[in-house]
Amino acid sequence: MIVRSFKDIENTDRHVRSASGTWESKRIVLAKEKVGFSLHETVLYAGTETSMWYANHIEAVLCVEGEAELTNDETGETHWIEPGTMYLLDGHEKHTMRPKTDFRCVCVFNPPVTGREDHDENGVYPLLTEEG
Repeated sequence: MIVRSFKDIENTDRHVRSASGTWESKRIVLAKEKVGFSLHETVLYAGTETSMWYANHIEAVLCVEGEAELTNDETGETHWIEPGTMYLLDGHEKHTMRPKTDFRCVCVFNPPVTGREDHDENGVYPLLTEEG
């Protein structure tokens, strides 16, 4: 059994701040736990724009605080995301988030991330694995 709080991982290597400066993520369950998914709390900062494309992962996102506009960059379709709203990127959709306020969400990734990932120039997380 693993019991861990976000407070426990604050300012550790599990607390990742993006190179773009638009978000931070506390990665509470990672690939090294070997449970088949990773679990994160992510905050996207108000007034920023983050374009992403999870070409190697499926991601489910549940908004728990704040508001943001989500755009499917492939279709142009937009959605308003607020607390209690979930979106699932089950088709590896390229998408952009534009938070109106600081936007806090809980995210699940499959395959799980290692904790070292950040978006590359295409918005993609590389597919990293844990050795052993």
